[in-house]
Amino acid sequence: MAQTFSTLAYIVASVLFILALRGLSHPETSRRGNLYGMVGMGIAILATLFHAGMGVGGFGLIIAGLAIGGGIGAYLANRIQMTALPQLVAAFHSLVGMAAVLVAAAAFYNPESFGIGHPGDIHAGSLVEMSLGLAIGAITFSGSVIAFAKLQALMSGAPITFKGQHWLNLGLGVLLLVLVIAFVATGSAVLFWLIALLAFALGFLLIIPIGGADMPVVVSMLNSYSGWAAAGIGFTLGNLLLIVTGALVGASGAILSYIMCKGMNRSIVNVLLGGFGSDSGVASPAGGGGGPARPVKSGSPEDAAYIMKNAQKIIIVPGYGMAVAQAQQVLREMADLLKKEGAEVSYAIHPVAGRMPGHMNVLLAEANVPYDEVHELEEINPEFAEADVAFVIGANDVTNPAAKTDKSSAIYGMPILDVERAKTVFFIKRGMASGYAGVENELFFRDNTMMLFGDAKKVTQQVVQALQH
Repeated sequence: MAQTFSTLAYIVASVLFILALRGLSHPETSRRGNLYGMVGMGIAILATLFHAGMGVGGFGLIIAGLAIGGGIGAYLANRIQMTALPQLVAAFHSLVGMAAVLVAAAAFYNPESFGIGHPGDIHAGSLVEMSLGLAIGAITFSGSVIAFAKLQALMSGAPITFKGQHWLNLGLGVLLLVLVIAFVATGSAVLFWLIALLAFALGFLLIIPIGGADMPVVVSMLNSYSGWAAAGIGFTLGNLLLIVTGALVGASGAILSYIMCKGMNRSIVNVLLGGFGSDSGVASPAGGGGGPARPVKSGSPEDAAYIMKNAQKIIIVPGYGMAVAQAQQVLREMADLLKKEGAEVSYAIHPVAGRMPGHMNVLLAEANVPYDEVHELEEINPEFAEADVAFVIGANDVTNPAAKTDKSSAIYGMPILDVERAKTVFFIKRGMASGYAGVENELFFRDNTMMLFGDAKKVTQQVVQALQH
């Protein structure tokens, strides 16, 4: 009876998770998608509690785990800033990976509890599932820890590369496969922990060569890894919901990684092997940062307000600087004032703007920016040539023309927003420092660019005040 109830509940939860993914595919249905996901997870938790309560001794431990984990989650949800979401997501991925490692260890040392055999005599199929969950989980954990450290600025965001790096990763990958085959054949505890240690090292080596400009793809890729790790452990546990959920997360994360790689002109193979740099394994020079100082045009918020008040078409390009300054609300206020003056205002979003997929979309939605005014790169790029003003607030690498012209640049080949084609470009920035990829932005020195130096929120507020008066 309990097993039947749990299975039916897991099926309902799985359907809700699928509906959640469908809802999250578009901004207008994203709230409903989130609701479906929360309801599905609630059903899954209640079903698991019911099933554990019918067993022996499991109910109290699950309640304790829920209390501890739920308390930490609630604290983080109330304290976290929108700018810290990327590193928070990376941290969550690391927890999923470590959970897979710990469940695999529990199943290996206590197989009777999982119904997969006895110590020293575990079913071969279960050993395959266990080893895959263990390996992918360990890679996810260490890779996510490095991603978190880079996003949190605990270590340099620049690529860390050395000669022969790709060959080393390939060799470790082959060795990992050999160890998995040997482990399935023997069930050796030594091989189990060798797989774990090698996978931890491989996850570390896969992420350290990836630079700041590519971190959104890394977050998406690790999301996929965490899903496959969960699915692998779901087979070991015989848990239908974990298998379905893990597969959904793994597949959707892989598709998103592919879409983002396409948006950055990167190879999905390079993503999987680790490292977006040159084939030689030597970091590409950032370019443009070591020459003499070059002149730029600097303007005031009043200058920007005057020109935009007389403009017909304005395209706003938000970036991570907007998130840091929490300027999305005042930015929408500025856009509303410009629309009252008769201007056409739209927003241009690059696939990797910010530090994680959809970062800018979430911030603009928080400010109640109409969804129909927000456009992706392919849709908005042809319109820059017709725009009177491009208002760049905090974006840097995704607007850098060097991606088209400088073959030595770390971002060469990445599709960018064609901001430089607008008649006038206003660029809000604190100073002349390069972006997260460490590349100087050629747009700063164009004749049609005017720099507005200062905090993104304060400068935009001054533009609003000038528009009002």
